[in-house]
Amino acid sequence: MNNILVIKNLNKSYNSLNGEVQAVHNLSLNVKDGEFLSIIGSSGCGKSTILNILAGLDRDYDGEIQFKDNIKFSYMLQEDALFPWLTVYENAVLGLKLQKKLTKENKEYVKYLLSKYGLNDFIDKKISSLSGGMRQRVALIRTIAIKPDLIFLDEPFSALDYQTRLKVSDDIYNIIKEEKITVIMVTHDIAEAISMSDRIVVLSKRPATLKNIYEIELTDKSSPINNRKAPEFSIYYDKLWRDIDENI
Repeated sequence: MNNILVIKNLNKSYNSLNGEVQAVHNLSLNVKDGEFLSIIGSSGCGKSTILNILAGLDRDYDGEIQFKDNIKFSYMLQEDALFPWLTVYENAVLGLKLQKKLTKENKEYVKYLLSKYGLNDFIDKKISSLSGGMRQRVALIRTIAIKPDLIFLDEPFSALDYQTRLKVSDDIYNIIKEEKITVIMVTHDIAEAISMSDRIVVLSKRPATLKNIYEIELTDKSSPINNRKAPEFSIYYDKLWRDIDENI
């Protein structure tokens, strides 16, 4: 499998009132084309900082970040960031509109995605009429409407209650796999990472360094909800919990 992203010796520091604070130290990592990779670690270890750097939101760093040629990527934030005064369709095409790519073909593609993923009856409805899970689907469709090769997910389900979170993780996972998109997800939820990921990167406490990488191999691997029932699930959970617990 080819790499879609190669990170070499990434370093990031902040200036604070108490002097320079190092957030990331000498991080090197390859991301494979088509994989679902999660990044976990103790709170404040630098997970979101790394995601912001990769997404181009923070360019003040040292090291090399090499993307596959002509790559397109999108960023899905913790909050769905949908506009309540716009319809589902208007929210879904917003990224295309801002990039001035709202062609007839792209409009039809968005309508196709909304229909394919159960939102056809809500296309002209205001966002306020949707459940939390439906809102997340709209947010993801807006994210993939530009046909990205890579999506960055930053705690994408953190605002949802537990039951909704499980259902939405299934929805989002199935959409991403169906559309064959590479994903880098930051999460603090170990179970979520195991159930969705092909590989999990564990970071040390700040400054973030690469502590461990786990290849997630589950019996009868399918959807995130079903993956939680795999016999290997609890084994991975225990290993990952011990890794993170040692960082605290």
